[in-house]
Amino acid sequence: MRVYFSMFKMRLIAGMQYRAAAWAGVATQFFWGFMNLMVYQAFYASSGTEPPMPWPQLVSYIWLRQAFLAIVMLWVRDGELLRGIADGHVAYELCRPYDLFKTWFARLSAMRVSSAAMRCVPILTLGFFLPAQYRMPLPAGFGALGLFLLSLALSLLLVTAISMFIYILTFITLSPIGSMLIITVAAEFLQGSLIPVPLMPEPLQRFLDFLPFRYTSDLPFRIYSGGISGYDALLQTGVQILWIVVLLLLGNAALKRVLRRVVIQGG
Repeated sequence: MRVYFSMFKMRLIAGMQYRAAAWAGVATQFFWGFMNLMVYQAFYASSGTEPPMPWPQLVSYIWLRQAFLAIVMLWVRDGELLRGIADGHVAYELCRPYDLFKTWFARLSAMRVSSAAMRCVPILTLGFFLPAQYRMPLPAGFGALGLFLLSLALSLLLVTAISMFIYILTFITLSPIGSMLIITVAAEFLQGSLIPVPLMPEPLQRFLDFLPFRYTSDLPFRIYSGGISGYDALLQTGVQILWIVVLLLLGNAALKRVLRRVVIQGG
């Protein structure tokens, strides 16, 4: 495992070099977060009933999503890796004496961590100093903060495990566009990025409990705000771990099966 940890570390250090891109991302994500808040503010003001998600919880939900966008969003991708699969350069990696699935998993997770690490602090700091109506709330308690950090770390593993299937499918389609669009568009809705899960119809919420997507962002963000707490939070964190194990096993098996059928032409 020292080999894969070293790969993670090298990729993390390399990703931390793109500071100009990080500051551009901070400005963009802060703008979109503020715009979303204003849209939901108008929605809440025009609603004749009590919203299912209190306003402070919604505010924390949106700011946390913007701060940790690189961790929880599936459309974050490694273009170099996808191009290598499509044009055949992946053949060089197949000749090296290490496990391809573990190598890619370390590489992709490091890319997400480096991107989020440079963006989350400025966005959250700005969020804590906004006017009261838009201000980032404090966590529901020290227990909620600790469980939030644990769940966020598990979200990184879960999102990376799901995104691995995009790279595996590229071996079959030779183009990442189709699988990227299908998986990321569906996941963005199912994980609660377009509409927070508590604002969805109850039958749809119950259906999402049986899919891995809502455990990538909805769970940690609502643990932070106190929307999910106590035994329910611990139980859902256990479900999060279960999905990670299942998807890692399926992804590893799928990659091995695909590699047995790979044909690289030329060279």
